[in-house]
Parts: sequence; structure tokens; C-alpha cells
Amino acid sequence: MTTIPYKRILLKLSGESLMGGLEYGIDSAVLRQYAGEISSIRELGVEVGIVIGGGNIYRGIDNSSDGVDKVTGDHMGMLATVINAMALQSALEHRGVMTRCMTAIDMAKIAEPFIRRRAIRHLEKGRVVIFAAGTGNPYFTTDTAAVLRAIEIEADAILKGTRVDGIYDSDPEKNENAMRFPKISYADVLKMNLRVMDLTAITLSKENKLPMIVFNMNLPGNLKRVISGEPVGSIVTEVAV
Repeated sequence: MTTIPYKRILLKLSGESLMGGLEYGIDSAVLRQYAGEISSIRELGVEVGIVIGGGNIYRGIDNSSDGVDKVTGDHMGMLATVINAMALQSALEHRGVMTRCMTAIDMAKIAEPFIRRRAIRHLEKGRVVIFAAGTGNPYFTTDTAAVLRAIEIEADAILKGTRVDGIYDSDPEKNENAMRFPKISYADVLKMNLRVMDLTAITLSKENKLPMIVFNMNLPGNLKRVISGEPVGSIVTEVAV
């Protein structure tokens, strides 16, 4: 029997990843694929927390020129993450996966408020917990929210699902000679200014010795390979070995 190295993980997904081939919004095919991938690792007994962004619906930082101030824009972005969380929750439940959606902003009619002990209890009972509305505060990204939630639920690792197969020294979609790092330290990520996550998220991960795995979420079966300990994507740890 294969030993699973991670008992509890926090999966970070971008809102943009849900667009698939669309210009904005949610591609139902991508939603179904992600639900299937997440379901497959739940079947292995892995406890799963998820943070998803809202960039497919609204990006506050990019829309500051439309007359909406930064704080208001960030709050609008938080609400967008709730829309995505509800969509993913529905897709998972259609597959028979038990879920809970918890939000950093109180909206009791549609989701539970985030309470750390309750979240951990849900995970222990085998429910997938989707954390929405970021940290509940403006000026903090969903990357930072993901690391914060991972630390709070005592996750073994944070997995960042992207559309590329790891961390590179430059954008592999623009530079065919970009070099991938199978393993890299937090210090080197900061030193080389690699855009893995924002500075606050990386610093939080480093200070709390939280391993981070960056991988291609769009490749079928990749999430399960990561969970099984296969050398997929790039691993960020305190010391690259």
C-alpha cells in the first residue's frame, strides 16, 4: 500500500483557472475536472482545505481606474471568491463529497463563518472545507489567505495549482529556455524575486516552515500524483536539498 506523505493539505486555486477557455466567469468543464481531482484525493483519506481566488469575476487591484477605490474593490474581490467557492462546493457535492464553505466575512445565510476549531473538526470528519472571502481584510491577497488558513488548520503542506508545471526562473510561457526548479528554498524565492506567491505569503510560509508545492493543476491526475509523493512540480522548503 502506498504511503501518503500528506495527511492534511491546503489547496490554493486561482479564480482565473476556472475560466478555462472563457474570457471571464466559470467554465463548467474545468469545475467538473477540479471536483474530480479533489474527490480522488479525498478517497485516499487526505483531509482537504481549499482557498480559491476571484480573479475570473473581479480583480480589485486591476480595476482601481474604474472609479472604485482600493478598499471597496478588494471587498468586491472577496465576494467574487465566495461565488467561486459556492460553485466548487456544488460541483463537489454532485460527486458525493461532503463539504463546508466557511467565509471570513459574515454571511450566515449561505456559508458558515470561519472558526478555526470548527474548521479543523470538519476536516477530521472528512469534509472538504472551502475557505472564502480571503482574510476578510483589504490589501491582503488570496495567496496570503491560503497560507494563513494552512497554518491555522495545521496543514502538512500548501499546494498551489497553476497552469505551469512548477517554479521557473522566468515565465515559461514567454521564454522557452526558462529553467525549472524541482526544489528551491524560501530564501532563494525571495532573493530571486520569483513570483510564486506574494511577499507576505512567502514570508509567512518561511516563518512557519510550511512546505509549498507548485504544480500544474490542469493535467489530469496531477493532484493525486503530488499527494502520493511523486516528483511533480516544484517544492519550496526552508532549505532546498
